[in-house]
Amino acid sequence: MSYINGFLTPVKAEDKQRYIESARKGWELFKAYGCIEHVEAWGEGIEEGTLTSFPRAVKQEPGEVVVFAWLRWPDKATADAAWEKMMQDPEMANMDMPFDGKRMMWAGFETIFDNKA
Repeated sequence: MSYINGFLTPVKAEDKQRYIESARKGWELFKAYGCIEHVEAWGEGIEEGTLTSFPRAVKQEPGEVVVFAWLRWPDKATADAAWEKMMQDPEMANMDMPFDGKRMMWAGFETIFDNKA
């Protein structure tokens, strides 16, 4: 089964187009290292929960939107090798990242069910 890297990050609403362009450039890099899917989703109508929520998780500030994204890899080994190589790649180091990386959260997930219509 495939492996997923999931991300949550706050982005200033005014930086939406800049973020989209960054994602497009990122996809070219991820794809070159074996990524098979890249999805970026701009939050809409996300309410702040009383205990937990997406806005709370990223400490969302006024004027920001929560972005939920994922990268799908063929397997964990491919993802791990890709990240190791990408961290050394100057393209990654020079990429415009229009968000607060200190409030970004990410993790790896083993796919346990995957179905499509």
